Amino acid sequence: MNLNIILKRSAYLMLAIALGSLTSCEEDAGDGNGLTAASVDASFTVAPVAGAVNTYLLTAQPKGVISSKWNTGDGDFPGKMTQTIVLPDAGTYTITHTAIGAGGATGKATSQLVVATTDPAKGNLVQGGTFATAADQAKWTVLNLSSTGAAFWSYANSSATIHSPGGWAQEGIYQAIDVVKDKEYTIDMLVSCPSGSDETWFEVYAGKTVPKSGVEYKDNKVMGLSTWDGCAKAKFSGKLSSVGCVKNDATGTVSNTVKFSETGKIYLVIRSGGNTFTKDGITVTKIEFRGK
Repeated sequence: MNLNIILKRSAYLMLAIALGSLTSCEEDAGDGNGLTAASVDASFTVAPVAGAVNTYLLTAQPKGVISSKWNTGDGDFPGKMTQTIVLPDAGTYTITHTAIGAGGATGKATSQLVVATTDPAKGNLVQGGTFATAADQAKWTVLNLSSTGAAFWSYANSSATIHSPGGWAQEGIYQAIDVVKDKEYTIDMLVSCPSGSDETWFEVYAGKTVPKSGVEYKDNKVMGLSTWDGCAKAKFSGKLSSVGCVKNDATGTVSNTVKFSETGKIYLVIRSGGNTFTKDGITVTKIEFRGK
């Protein structure tokens, strides 16, 4: 046989063997090769921060942990393995840490934390913000904005839900709150909906104007959801400060901070409606109005 032919066949054979070896290595790596952690230790400690009211340091053990998620009762949020939290209100909290390790493996650990007293500067000024009882619900006044009564609020499962058949029907709820001149406050709440909407708004106001039935409230819009601005088109769940996209009238940015030029009474107003409103309604709970 010609020597050149023999050499060429040998070269082809060696190349085939090399390619086969490379493919085999790639397939082995795809099987994991031990890169996914078998378990992740999510244990952590909780310690009060000296000199800071109702402030706590959460420290996760670091071995095998790549990233962390924390939950203080309002849903998971991404955080650091050493995370500072502030709990202004007295109560018993379940703190949950989700530790994420190699290959996406996760582990969870929880700890109970008792906060003995409410922070006098940052306590929640909203009454009945969870709608948990009839007494809570009575703290809110319905602002009748739909002439036919087609849009309405309902209370269940420690929350309030706005329902609308569409066609621009809307409805509101509100309560009065006493504020101090030039003091900064933050407003927030948990909002959720399992389906999206079109031509829909959910807006939060903190104004001096007294709400009146049949009159669309427009005094000092602070935050909200708006399909025109790009949010609430699909399902959502979380704090309004995170999932909302409506700009603050005072700052011109997406912000939940407000302050007032006079000491006295303001009205926290939530109004919602739309043309093609979600069939499931928009649910709200844990409404907060706090000093900074």
